[in-house]
Amino acid sequence: MKTKRIAKRVMAVVTIVFTSVAGAQAQSQRLQAFQNVVMKNEALYRELMHSDRHQEAVAPLTTLINLFDTTTIYKEISIPEAAIRGQKGLYYYDLACCYALMGQKTKGRSHREQALQALGQSVANGYKDYNNMLNDNDLLSLRKDKRFQTLLAEVKSRRPLEVLKQSAPYAKDASEGTVKFLYQPLESMNLRMVREYFSLDSVAGQGDELSKIINLLHFAHDKIRHDGANRAFVELDAIDLYNYCKATGKGVNCRQLAIALCEMYLSMGMPARYVTCMPADPNDYECHVINTVWSEQLQKWLYIDPTMDAWVTDENGVMLSIAEVRERLRTDRALVLCETANWNHETPQTKEHYLDEYMSKNLYYFVCKKISRFNPESLYRTNDPADDVKLVPEGFVCENWTCDTTTDPDVFWARPE
Repeated sequence: MKTKRIAKRVMAVVTIVFTSVAGAQAQSQRLQAFQNVVMKNEALYRELMHSDRHQEAVAPLTTLINLFDTTTIYKEISIPEAAIRGQKGLYYYDLACCYALMGQKTKGRSHREQALQALGQSVANGYKDYNNMLNDNDLLSLRKDKRFQTLLAEVKSRRPLEVLKQSAPYAKDASEGTVKFLYQPLESMNLRMVREYFSLDSVAGQGDELSKIINLLHFAHDKIRHDGANRAFVELDAIDLYNYCKATGKGVNCRQLAIALCEMYLSMGMPARYVTCMPADPNDYECHVINTVWSEQLQKWLYIDPTMDAWVTDENGVMLSIAEVRERLRTDRALVLCETANWNHETPQTKEHYLDEYMSKNLYYFVCKKISRFNPESLYRTNDPADDVKLVPEGFVCENWTCDTTTDPDVFWARPE
């Protein structure tokens, strides 16, 4: 069993089950007891699997599965029942790995049967990591079995890119004329402060428009560190977010980073938005926030991701919009990720991982503000849902984000006036 893969799944437990708990004002004794049992058995089975004591790991894994089978704890906190099922699917997957490895050692048919049964339960509960299941050597002894191939095919159909390809088309609707996007002018006092504070005229340089857009992207990526697990409790403007990182040594989440870059573009007179890119699965709590900036040179919106210092081009090197990237993913057309793409100058990004896996999941539908401005959603004031608008495929029902909705891309991606 691979250490990094286990660690990733364990983080999913904490994220799905206990993030909501941490935010509660008080925990019931029942909730605390549930949390203690889960953490105890998780720590135990992880250690046993790391030590190749797979037979012993079966007991704590079975305890966890039984606990998630019978719990109604999700009714006490805001966790969908489907998320509980998903976590149970991860436990079943590890259980299948244990039985498969036990079968490799003993050559016993019964262990392989138990492994296939556990894997079937994992898939039935929503397991969807196709690449992991395809390449996991823990399941090597199962790969030739037709039942394994059937389960693998089902998981493949759940790959983010497959889900995106199956999305319904967009359609014209009655929202045209009722949704209007506005962009704060660069002469505004607070945007002038952003421009002067960061010396953005110097940062942008003397090149053409596209070089200025890219230079500002590099600057935001370099100066404001990303940390998806941290939310900076400061005013959400570029200056405060930058000073928070400088003072604490901590990073900010993708939303806050995209807000900072959006203000930098606006301060240079470039219409820009920060766009929340959402998955189709309502129980998937991980989205990604990036920027789009209008290019007069290309007469279109451009895809800009400050978290990954990334933009995307076609096969001829022409920069693409978010809409174009989404459509090219759906239709298997060429996409080229810029060579600079990286996370915090620590992890280089590849087209296969970043676009085909990560972003294909998060390009199902989009949400953004109708007004792009300085400090657009302060943590210290109520943010009105009426300020937002989302673009969804025709027929897609989305209850996770309540705001104005359109299925018309011409409305959502309207050129700035």
